[in-house]
Amino acid sequence: MNQEYYNAVVAMEKANVDPEFIQGWQCGYLINPMREEQRLTPAYEAGYEAGKEKDVEAYKNL
Repeated sequence: MNQEYYNAVVAMEKANVDPEFIQGWQCGYLINPMREEQRLTPAYEAGYEAGKEKDVEAYKNL
């Protein structure tokens, strides 16, 4: 298990971050493809970009 990934997700959940951001971050971090266009939200897209960059602090700027 990747401890950095786990710790980041736990920190976001404890901080009551928008679940859409968390899901986007997880997909970006794991290099999964983005959701289909009709299911994208601004929070998801922001999380996805932060996850791609492996930015574990991005949720604090919301």
